[in-house]
Amino acid sequence: MNEATGEQEPPVFLRTVLAVDGGNSKTDVVLVAEDGTILATGRSRGFQPQSEGVSTAVDVIDDAVRRALGESAGAPYADHVAAYVAGADLPVEEDAIREELKARSYGREIVVGNDTFALLRAGASGPWGVAVVCGAGINAVAVAPDGQVARFPALGKLSGDWGGGMGLGEETLWHAVRAEDGRGEGTALVSAVLGVFGTETVEEAVLDLHFGRRTIGELHRLVPALFATAAAGDAVAVSLVERMADEIAAMGGVAARRIALHDVPVEVVLGGGVLTARDPLLTDLVERRFAGLMPQAKLVVTDVPPIVGAALLGLDAIGATEEAKARLRARFTPGG
Repeated sequence: MNEATGEQEPPVFLRTVLAVDGGNSKTDVVLVAEDGTILATGRSRGFQPQSEGVSTAVDVIDDAVRRALGESAGAPYADHVAAYVAGADLPVEEDAIREELKARSYGREIVVGNDTFALLRAGASGPWGVAVVCGAGINAVAVAPDGQVARFPALGKLSGDWGGGMGLGEETLWHAVRAEDGRGEGTALVSAVLGVFGTETVEEAVLDLHFGRRTIGELHRLVPALFATAAAGDAVAVSLVERMADEIAAMGGVAARRIALHDVPVEVVLGGGVLTARDPLLTDLVERRFAGLMPQAKLVVTDVPPIVGAALLGLDAIGATEEAKARLRARFTPGG
């Protein structure tokens, strides 16, 4: 009611954003109003289009949406869909996922991007900067103020990548095997592997993996043991952590250089389980590497989940206010 005229004011309709963060281990969705209010959240299993196919992967998003909105909810779910997902490493893969969401009438506008873009937006103060994710694998992206983008195929060893949780686990096991059978340098990583897997020998752990008695995914469990062994001064373990720091800085630095962000003040957002664990040695090495490559960079280890970045990118797209974005971020900030 307008108090001055006594007339009934027309209702205000807030546009909505359905944000999707599809990771290797879990898929999160958030329905957020244009004013930054969280309307619903849902979670399902990992988003894996490269191994399961696009249709099956999007079924996982369907499941997360039903958990958020209820079984009776019908498409379109929002005015704008902002889906930032693992496995969308190439533009053609982003297009395929977008077409599948479009076919299911997810929203009036649909944007699909790699989840590294969501990490950048979650950790940076604005929509541009550099992000490096080191989780199961490793990837990086840089976005310039004028919208230029630098990115990598991020297809693992096929595209020149090294490291991440899986890569570090494989290297830890590789060095432990060779130390045990005499082909390689002696290292306390042998004891680290035995402690994690509870086997009598490293070879036994290898055979368990080979015959399916253990899953390859369990190699991630070796990463904390690797860090602990490096902290104790083991030369082989230290060399792996040093190489991981080199790769993180190389990916971020090269992405930044491609679009001329390497010698200007810029935020570099670091995310993924390997980096957010904040291992002292790795953290120190990464800081040193970036200080040499990008002396004006400000490193930011994000303290909010990537779904926040996906939602912020959605709010950016519909022209939401800075107040709305701050309200959304505060909802997910620790202690907020």
